[in-house]
Amino acid sequence: MTQRFSTDVLVIGGGAAGLSAALHLAEHARVTVLCKGGIESASSHWAQGGIASVMDPEDSVAAHVRDTLVAGAGLCDEDIVTATVSAAPRAIAQLGRWGVNFDHTDNEFHLTREGGHSFRRILHVADATGKALTETLTQRVLDHPNIDLLNDRVAIDLINLNKFGRFPNRCAGAYVLNRTSDHVEVFQARFVVLATGGASKVYLYTSNPDSSTGDGIAMAWRAGCRVANMEFNQFHPTCLYHPHAKSFLISEAVRGEGGILRLPDGERFMQRFDERLELAPRDVVARAIDHEMKRLGLDCVYLDISHRSPDFIATHFPTIQARCLEFGIDMTSEPIPVVPAAHYTCGGVLVDGNGATDVPGLYAIGEVSCTGLHGANRLASNSLLECLVFGEAAARDIMAHLDDAAVEATIPHWDESQVTDSDEDVIIAHNWEELRRFMWDYVGIVRTDKRLQRAQRRIDLLKAEIHEYYSHYRVSNDLIELRNLITVAELIVRCALARPESRGLHFNLDHPDTRPTAADTILFPGYSDQIDVLRPVAG
Repeated sequence: MTQRFSTDVLVIGGGAAGLSAALHLAEHARVTVLCKGGIESASSHWAQGGIASVMDPEDSVAAHVRDTLVAGAGLCDEDIVTATVSAAPRAIAQLGRWGVNFDHTDNEFHLTREGGHSFRRILHVADATGKALTETLTQRVLDHPNIDLLNDRVAIDLINLNKFGRFPNRCAGAYVLNRTSDHVEVFQARFVVLATGGASKVYLYTSNPDSSTGDGIAMAWRAGCRVANMEFNQFHPTCLYHPHAKSFLISEAVRGEGGILRLPDGERFMQRFDERLELAPRDVVARAIDHEMKRLGLDCVYLDISHRSPDFIATHFPTIQARCLEFGIDMTSEPIPVVPAAHYTCGGVLVDGNGATDVPGLYAIGEVSCTGLHGANRLASNSLLECLVFGEAAARDIMAHLDDAAVEATIPHWDESQVTDSDEDVIIAHNWEELRRFMWDYVGIVRTDKRLQRAQRRIDLLKAEIHEYYSHYRVSNDLIELRNLITVAELIVRCALARPESRGLHFNLDHPDTRPTAADTILFPGYSDQIDVLRPVAG
């Protein structure tokens, strides 16, 4: 018999978005938060840079809005950008009440500057802001009597009553694998909030933790939600290049504090690509590095901040310095080897200004969503801001409708009567490796129509194989993630093929120019054709 849990609001994801939404909701409702692993499994935990907010008297909301719109390459929703940026100081104040202590200098917030920003406006906790934020919020969640935090839970699929022939169409919970017991559980809820993060694990090289497998995007798509702008995958320019470093990011703040990108012979090269040099937006810097690596056949380039004092480096970048020293790299006296890596999913589940999706009762917040804030390229340190602002907005909207929905008590059990245990798990590993490698090769920083079509053909083959496997064997963590990754890969390629231009993070050599009219790429579940002129782009 399937074990059942009942709650007012089910939050899937334990990063900044999910935790902040839970804390706002818990004063009025019973909340259950599901995490894949511990708090370190969320991308928010690994965010180094900080949170963008106007705090300098010389800065302004208008300047922050302008910088966001410029980075977004014409695809941002200006109303959403303005509302989010305007809400930033309130979000920072709330974090302070929850116990997050940002770095200060002379009783003022210490603000750093990152690529694309015209002012210093990044609040931070040294170079480990995400860790400080998620640890503080997690403790508040654990202390709250109205919140249950459950680890080692992997959501398999959302429960849309329409799929069972029920009316009205509504999300009523989720089927979830308990990784500890290896059994599937049913979580019933009045409302469900997806806060599962992005999908950068679809690429071979990524700065993200292993949990970033696009689960929420894939589940929402299967549940009937539209998905938008999946072609815009942000590649962070500077991931530590070392065979044992895995996914360690070298924060953009290093460039913000004077770090210089150099070739192996010490030559600086960003002046050939953009007048903003190392502080150009991430897509520009990543393409520049990719170009130099391909032109010269390099394994990496180098980020040099050794001209700053050792005390400055130790104070501002203690985590990065310690990690580099583990691999024999002393950033106070030598440059750091770096390569671009998949970092952030700018598209996602299409939502409104409250994080509500197309399916009643279902919300999506944080990186899993497409709000209109980021457009074709996310401005640095706007991601944690989005998590906090939309976490509060979703909570506020849910509370306004809490009494309108009841917990559905007749959700079917999870049926495993027709499946068996797999004796071919090696297939999952092989498919995972193949998928991530061809996505890196064909759908990476620089694309062509032919590369995208090659990727689509391989996706079609893998998709059929994974579906057959899923239909015959019991679910496992790896199978669930692989099923979601192939769905996300297909969405990325479909969106990329539907955009015959280069804009922001999507650069296609066959279509190097940017079209005069900006339009979102939005996919509809149940339709194989792409439609790319849907939500008007305000501006």
